[in-house]
Amino acid sequence: MLLSKGFEVEMYTGTPQGDIVGLSDRIVADLDGFVKEPDSRNVEYTTAPLWCYDRLLCALVRPRQRLRAYLQRLGNYTLIPGSTLSLGGSDRFWRSDPQNPYHTYIENTYGTKVVTASIHINIGISQPELLMRAIRLIRMEAPLILALTASSPFLDGQVTGYHSTRWGLFPKTPALVPIFESHAHFIRWTEEQLAKGTMQNVRHLWSSIRPNGNNRPHDLNRLELRICDLVVDPIALLAITALLEARIWQLIQDPTLDPLEKSQLSPEDLVFLTDANEAAAAKSSLEAQLRHWSDGQPILARDWIEQLYQEVWPFAKQRGFSCFLSPLKKILREGNTAQKWLAQIDRGFNPRQVIAQAIQTTISQEQELEEKLCQILVA
Repeated sequence: MLLSKGFEVEMYTGTPQGDIVGLSDRIVADLDGFVKEPDSRNVEYTTAPLWCYDRLLCALVRPRQRLRAYLQRLGNYTLIPGSTLSLGGSDRFWRSDPQNPYHTYIENTYGTKVVTASIHINIGISQPELLMRAIRLIRMEAPLILALTASSPFLDGQVTGYHSTRWGLFPKTPALVPIFESHAHFIRWTEEQLAKGTMQNVRHLWSSIRPNGNNRPHDLNRLELRICDLVVDPIALLAITALLEARIWQLIQDPTLDPLEKSQLSPEDLVFLTDANEAAAAKSSLEAQLRHWSDGQPILARDWIEQLYQEVWPFAKQRGFSCFLSPLKKILREGNTAQKWLAQIDRGFNPRQVIAQAIQTTISQEQELEEKLCQILVA
């Protein structure tokens, strides 16, 4: 038995040289399965909830292949890796739906800080109190997922000093989100925010992680991790997802992993500790100096992930998905996307050259996966 898993994938469209071009109006009109974001320069597709990792792999790759073929028919357009407007364009908002009042609010309130591309990972958990317990634990460790996925070291053609410029600048809303002690606490808090106007609607909870479902905040059925930068390598994304799933299975078997039980810190201190850890991970990703939620002691992000990997491996092995977890070692060994890109900068490349090369690498990677794996599953 496995948990269901699904992804919301936001990607930029543009030229092979890395210039981002808004095409979402045309994409959404002509292709099923794609939806607009407030800014027309990125577009989103969602995978159905699936239990099996190999089928998830194809669910990630196939829509992208369809979109690439469509972009080629429009002109010489492609998909662009990275989570920020890496080579320019942050000076103005390109509205995809000028009549949408929520989009107007977003543009007027946040500007282009929200014009980012990312991956949201959804894990199905139908029991409300188990879901809230998982939210508490994964929120404490979400900075580690950011450290693994960081892919936005550039903005407007410049090196920013962040590994995840996206999360470093993102306007988390509301500014202060408590540790939810129960489903009832989450309902009460959400209704208070809506009444105060700190949230415009139930979707306007822009934190690293949130409970999700068909009738929020009442009917919940999944954990949604929102902190991740865009991961264009599907194998790496499945490894990160396997880490999450294995950690949740560990929590199911050992409920005392709940931070409200296991941590020496108060819930209020845990909020501030985790916010500080997120900021540190946005800056330095795998090399960030964090503080562990259990006791507040300092620990390097890379070392913490290595510890977690060893802890959760038996749970992944027991349920038959440890082979999908193992590529995590490669990220720890070779670095995440941001670190690889910054290494190219150190070797004398400029951001445009780095992005252009990443575009070609991603195309080759997807074609190889489509040919080798997805065809086998169809046969």
